[in-house]
Amino acid sequence: MSTHASDSLAALGSLPGVADAVDSVRKAVDRVYGHRVMRRRSNEISSEAALRGARGSAALSGADWALEEVRRRTDFSVDAEARTVGAALRLGAEAGQLLSIWRQSPLRVLARLHLVAAGDAGVLGGTGPGDTVGRPRLDGESVDEPLIDGPVPTPAEVAGRLDGLAELIVAGSEAPALVTAAVIHGELLALRPFTSYNGLVARAAERIALVGSGLDPKAICPAEVGHAEQGRAAYLAAFEGYLSGTPDGMGAWIAHCGRSVELGVRESTAVCEALQRGAA
Repeated sequence: MSTHASDSLAALGSLPGVADAVDSVRKAVDRVYGHRVMRRRSNEISSEAALRGARGSAALSGADWALEEVRRRTDFSVDAEARTVGAALRLGAEAGQLLSIWRQSPLRVLARLHLVAAGDAGVLGGTGPGDTVGRPRLDGESVDEPLIDGPVPTPAEVAGRLDGLAELIVAGSEAPALVTAAVIHGELLALRPFTSYNGLVARAAERIALVGSGLDPKAICPAEVGHAEQGRAAYLAAFEGYLSGTPDGMGAWIAHCGRSVELGVRESTAVCEALQRGAA
């Protein structure tokens, strides 16, 4: 991604498969928003989507808990998996509070997301020294990311590319919301700017972008559910496409993100149907 502000995202809309993915996502979102349950119980659907999205994001980061276990538990400090689930839940709850400042100060939002994900872990010794929380990593600091292997960009490269990403977000784009959200997600995964919880933060930022764009204003289409349902292998394969920077690779990543949104829509549609039957 370039480090100067321009509408470089708009051109991605013409990549292979992207227009079809955008159209399919738009139709799926419109269908669930038109469900009769949404007219009177949308807050319940939003809450359930946040819970299920958090479960999906945590699963990708190595804590693949059953939904009812996530719903039941109250202590998320006992081990690494519990801390991951707790971090994902906190991010799901926090994301909606950050929409108003996302377009003005995205780097501030990302720092806040990492701070929320880390919770007390940075202070209590769960993930490392407290002074690594809520800021990009420095030279000599390692990255603890259970899903993404391989070399990480240097802190200097991270700083430049984060600035470029922030400029693109602040400037806005004519690109479809799916394209913008997928690029934000992919770029944060590629950079792994923090010492921990990068995957969770990247997926939370994708959610903020989708909601803030107006595509999913009530936050009922949890892409994290779809990312988890497609599986870690498919997620990593699509991410390799993003890293390649080729038209086919970028198109495949955006399409993968689009399919994830559609699967999130399917999940919320099922919740709507259950509420309508009185089963939930």
